[in-house]
Amino acid sequence: MGVRDLINNLFNRGGFRQQELAGKDLTKSEAEVHEITKKLEIERRNREGIGRFFKHPVKVLTEQPVNILIISIPFAFILFFVGFLTTIQIYGVQVLFTSTIIDDYTVFAILIAIIPLAILDFKEERRVRLLEEALPNFFRDLAGMNDSGMTLPNAVHLVANSEYGTLSPHIRKLDNEMSWGVGFVEALHHFGSSLGTKLADRSVDLIAKASRAGGDVSEVLRAAANDTFEVVNLAQERRNNMMIYVIIVLVSFAVFLFVIAILVSTFLATMATAGAAAQSAGASTQFMGRIDIPSYKRLFSHAAMIQGFCSGLMAGQMGEGRVIAGLKYSAAMLIIAWVTFRFFI
Repeated sequence: MGVRDLINNLFNRGGFRQQELAGKDLTKSEAEVHEITKKLEIERRNREGIGRFFKHPVKVLTEQPVNILIISIPFAFILFFVGFLTTIQIYGVQVLFTSTIIDDYTVFAILIAIIPLAILDFKEERRVRLLEEALPNFFRDLAGMNDSGMTLPNAVHLVANSEYGTLSPHIRKLDNEMSWGVGFVEALHHFGSSLGTKLADRSVDLIAKASRAGGDVSEVLRAAANDTFEVVNLAQERRNNMMIYVIIVLVSFAVFLFVIAILVSTFLATMATAGAAAQSAGASTQFMGRIDIPSYKRLFSHAAMIQGFCSGLMAGQMGEGRVIAGLKYSAAMLIIAWVTFRFFI
């Protein structure tokens, strides 16, 4: 082997080693990229669907009122079926026709299903109403400060120290984002998203578009303030006008219970006594049969509970324009009907 062959051999070995090292580095980089991709996929799954529910169960269940049905409905079904099967196992199938215990399990299951939803919906409706009532004042204050020559970020910073009720934390968050360098339009969109109301989304979108177009933002802020003020006033006026119909629904249910109580305690009791006396005297059973008061009570209790539940939904639709808003009335009237028939009639 000559000197030239020896040099070529050394160069070939060095090149092969460099390729080997480059291959190892490439393999290591691919493994790191794969690991990062895997972690990102796991994080994405945790942010949506069932993964997000297991990671943040309370947040998922309470961010929208209807989400609580994920827990309340299965729990209600479990309670009903366990009670149903246990009762039949202990007392037999005839208990379905001779006792009201199955009715009690049904009422408890319905209450477990609707009460959490009614509470969360009431809290959400109150939150939205308070936020929307504070929006007009916030927009007017911004417009006034902008008219005086103050920039919008400085105006937001100044009004952030004022008190706007439940809107104040959102305004302070808006001010913090803008102080960190976030643009006014982007921060305003974040502000509208955090409020989570249709009225806020509409107003924020209007102001953001006017700010991008370079128009008179003060006039747009005043227009948004007037618009939100009118919408809030119309909603309040509607609630006040429809409240009388909600009261009528509640009073009619109370009258229904009162009539049934009088019917059971006087008329049916008198008929049962007369029927028993006629039978003991040997009168014809065609003239006066036996009156089964417990069966009539159970029938009337079913009627009262069904009326109370459906009347509550109707009251919610008439009073607030949403059927789900009537669940609080339905739950209250269902409890009143159950207590009335179990303890007083």
